[in-house]
Amino acid sequence: MSRQATVTVPATSANLGPGFDSIGLALDIRDTVTARLVDEPGVRVSITGNGADSLPHDAGHLIAQVFLIAAGQFGLDVNGLELECVNSIPQGRGLGSSASAIIAGLVLARELSGADVSQERLLQLANVIEGHADNISACLLGGLTVAAWENLEDVRAVSLAVHPSVVAVLGIPSSELSTEKARGLLPDEVPYSAGVHNASRAAMLVAALTQRPDMLLDATSDALHQEYRRDAYPDSMALVTSLRSAGFAGAISGAGPSVLVLTTVDRADAASRIVYDAGFEPRQVGISAHGAIVQQ
Repeated sequence: MSRQATVTVPATSANLGPGFDSIGLALDIRDTVTARLVDEPGVRVSITGNGADSLPHDAGHLIAQVFLIAAGQFGLDVNGLELECVNSIPQGRGLGSSASAIIAGLVLARELSGADVSQERLLQLANVIEGHADNISACLLGGLTVAAWENLEDVRAVSLAVHPSVVAVLGIPSSELSTEKARGLLPDEVPYSAGVHNASRAAMLVAALTQRPDMLLDATSDALHQEYRRDAYPDSMALVTSLRSAGFAGAISGAGPSVLVLTTVDRADAASRIVYDAGFEPRQVGISAHGAIVQQ
């Protein structure tokens, strides 16, 4: 049994407009986490990069919490634990920072325990912790993921390869927004027409991202959740409106407040200019074909 392991995990964007709680995308922004089993009792966490001054440096860190839960299930005795986190994923911006922490903790615990735990089992454990499978599926499996479940312990997900011409442009604001706050703005019921609208666009989105990038604008149209959250991120919604008016497939990334633009390489600079002019930090990123990767 090894006493040290390192994993890299990608940022993710969820929903992509119509695919609420079901469709996710892995992005080429990665956190790197190293776990060491040590003799000295307790948990110590060092953080470089995003969250270095705000995230816990002890057992309260989400990666540590998940690691210790998984270690108990995988039969790994932990006397002391050191975590070294190099963070590139923005925190609290709708880019899957909590999902990446959960997947990192699970994968590291599996690696250090030597337990024979399948990707499917890790997905179930992650979904129980996270509560919705869009980000965790993309973070674990990579690519474009579509997930479905009847309950938290029964999630199923598939990863698909994205068309090679597709890239993402992110609009990252300076402010954060908690997922819990964003979810609290959603109604208990939505119109039937909104359900039909999103069901058709979500199906079209899979085709657009894998085969028909020219269909991305229509395929990212949402009638289910973004408008209900407008008051939580008015500047982000204004940017989405500007992008879509200019013919770009803009959507709120996850629970926001970051904005995701799905476009092609030749149009990425034009999308970035709109993002910059709106006062957001533009960042062009590729789609990650790989999810969590254990470094040897």
